[in-house]
Amino acid sequence: MELLDKTINSYLDVWLGPRDPRVKGWLLLENYTPTFIFSVLYLLIVWLGPKYMRNKQPFSCRGILVFYNLGLTLLSLYMFYELVTGVWEGGYNFFCQDTHSGGEADMKIIRVLWWYYFSKLIEFMDTFFFILRKNNHQITVLHVYHHATMLNIWWFVMNWVPCGHSYFGATLNSFIHVLMYSYYGLSAVPAMRPYLWWKKYITQGQLTQFVLTIFQTSCGVVWPCAFPQGWLYFQISYMISLIILFTNFYIQTYNKKASSRRKEYQNGSTATVNGYTNSFSSLENNVKQRKQRKD
Repeated sequence: MELLDKTINSYLDVWLGPRDPRVKGWLLLENYTPTFIFSVLYLLIVWLGPKYMRNKQPFSCRGILVFYNLGLTLLSLYMFYELVTGVWEGGYNFFCQDTHSGGEADMKIIRVLWWYYFSKLIEFMDTFFFILRKNNHQITVLHVYHHATMLNIWWFVMNWVPCGHSYFGATLNSFIHVLMYSYYGLSAVPAMRPYLWWKKYITQGQLTQFVLTIFQTSCGVVWPCAFPQGWLYFQISYMISLIILFTNFYIQTYNKKASSRRKEYQNGSTATVNGYTNSFSSLENNVKQRKQRKD
C-alpha cells in the first residue's frame, strides 16, 4: 500500500505541481488512496445495497435520521459562519483571491474547508439511508454523481488550492445545506410534515448557487490573480454539469407533477401518482360519502 501511495503521489505531483505544505499530514489528505477506496465502496453499496434489501422489510431509521440531519445542519451552519467571518477577516477579493495573501485568515479558511471535505464523506449516509428505507427512486444519476464526485474533487482542492478563490462555492453550499438538512430532519417527524413548504425552493436555491459560483469563478478568469487558472476552468465545467442535471431533476419533479395535477383536476380523476393518492381528491370523496350517510 505504501508503494502504491508513493507511486500515485509522484504522478499527481508531476501532473498538478507541488502541493500546499499547510495541509501536509492532515487526516485523509496525505494520500489519495483512502478517498478513492471510500468512493469505490460507496458505488459498490449503491449497486449491491438495493439487491440486498429487495426481499427485506424497509427500516424506519426515524430517530437516527433526526439526529443525523440535525448534526449536518449544525455542521453546515458552523462552516457557513466560519467561512463568512474568515473571508471578512482576510479581506478576500470577490473577483479573484490567491491562496497566500490572506494571512491568518487563510489558515482559518483551510481548517473549515477540511471539515467541508470531510462532510462529503459523512454525506454518503444520505444514500445509505435511502437504501435501508427502500427509497430507491431517490437514488438517481444526479444523486450518485454529485455524492461520488464531491469527495474526490475536494481532496484535490484541499491539497492544491485549499483557500483563496475556493471559498465561494463551499460557502454557498454550506448555506443551502442548512436549509436542506433542516428540512430533511423535520420531515423525519410525521407531525411536522404538513408545515414543511420549502423543499421546492431548496432545488431553486441549489441552481442559483451553481449560477453564482460560475459567475464568481469566471471573474477570476476575466480578472486573473495568482490563483491557478486550471482550477477555475474545471470548476466552471463541473458547475455546468450540475446545472444540467439539477434542471432536469427540477423539471421531472415539479413541472411534470404540476401538469399531472392540473390534468387530474380537469378530468375529475382520483388517480394515484407515484403510489400516493391525490389528497384533494381523497378529501372530496370522503366529504361526499359522509353526506350520503346522513341522507
